[in-house]
Amino acid sequence: MPVTNQPAFQAKPVPAQAGIGLRSPHYRQVLDEHPPVAWFEVHSENFFCAGGELPRILDSVRRDYPLSLHGVGLSLGTSDRLNEQHLARLKRLIGRVEPALVSEHLCWGAVGERHLNDLLPLPYTEEALELMVTRVQAAQEYLGRGILLENVSTYLTYTHSTIPEWQFLALLAERSGCGVLLDVNNIYVNAVNHGYDPHAYIRAIPAHSVGEMHLAGFTRKQGLPVPLLIDTHSRPVAEDVWALYREALAHCGPVPTLIEWDQDIPAFEVLLAEAAKAETLLHEHRALAA
Repeated sequence: MPVTNQPAFQAKPVPAQAGIGLRSPHYRQVLDEHPPVAWFEVHSENFFCAGGELPRILDSVRRDYPLSLHGVGLSLGTSDRLNEQHLARLKRLIGRVEPALVSEHLCWGAVGERHLNDLLPLPYTEEALELMVTRVQAAQEYLGRGILLENVSTYLTYTHSTIPEWQFLALLAERSGCGVLLDVNNIYVNAVNHGYDPHAYIRAIPAHSVGEMHLAGFTRKQGLPVPLLIDTHSRPVAEDVWALYREALAHCGPVPTLIEWDQDIPAFEVLLAEAAKAETLLHEHRALAA
């Protein structure tokens, strides 16, 4: 029998329900207990390895749950050429696990082969927009599929930006054909940090382009003359973010919604409770729309 690189079965689509970001402290519990989670998302780069235990863990998870791959290292907004080695590894991973969704960030984080270990903002200009459109189209063509782009949290702005962030993201989706991963927490964090209207941001994003949403907790930096929120993914979702999520649902309709928690990771039951809150709001939206 010839050997192929195709998975033995078709991956499940990600439902318009609440999922959880799967992190290493919970691998064994998920494999042993099969908790009632609608879907999982993992960071793509954690599974680039060709062998060992991690690929086997991911194979086991995808047998039982719909799966989304979320990348943090492609640095689509850099002025360097696209990292072909990174893209090749991502394509191999996609081919092996057939995720229902693949996403990356609207940012840059590497230049001159130096990685800065951060998701850094772009200047929102026509030049940067054209660069991103070209890069996203090239990445999608190489991968042979569409991707979602996530809005990132930021702590500075560029004086020469000429396009509001929300308009930049909407135009990028329109011109490149990519979808949007709408991070509601990041919208709120940036609105507080930079003084804009988060409701206007949500209304500006074409509803049909939104393929996923993210929810997470932030940390408020104390002792500063002005408010500063840090997107730490280390807390429960704030009440103001839940309220903004309700508005996002009213605008976009129900889409797959992820609970992210990456620092001070709690017991898995805490994440289940956060996902249950999101699921309640999704259910309420469906009931109102019926």
